[in-house]
Amino acid sequence: MKNQLELTLRLPEELLRKLIYISSAEGRSPNNHLLMLLRNNVQYFERTKGRIPPAELQAVALSQAYPERRAAAGEPACACPSAEDRAADASSPEDRS
Repeated sequence: MKNQLELTLRLPEELLRKLIYISSAEGRSPNNHLLMLLRNNVQYFERTKGRIPPAELQAVALSQAYPERRAAAGEPACACPSAEDRAADASSPEDRS
């Protein structure tokens, strides 16, 4: 079995009921339905913004999903480039030469 981590998700009751309803109608568990949605979102992101470099992916601290662990470890909130940073990098004329 793959090494899988758990993530606590907080969402409004109505949204949870809709998730359960839709996942049941499509023959999935709520967990599998969320995994499908997340995979689709990652594919869309990489299709529109470019693939996430493996080195940057490995540099992402998994503790970002757990603020209390992040604070205890003294880690920054996120080392990921912001949308503004990505846009500036893409439009920077000196990078194109």
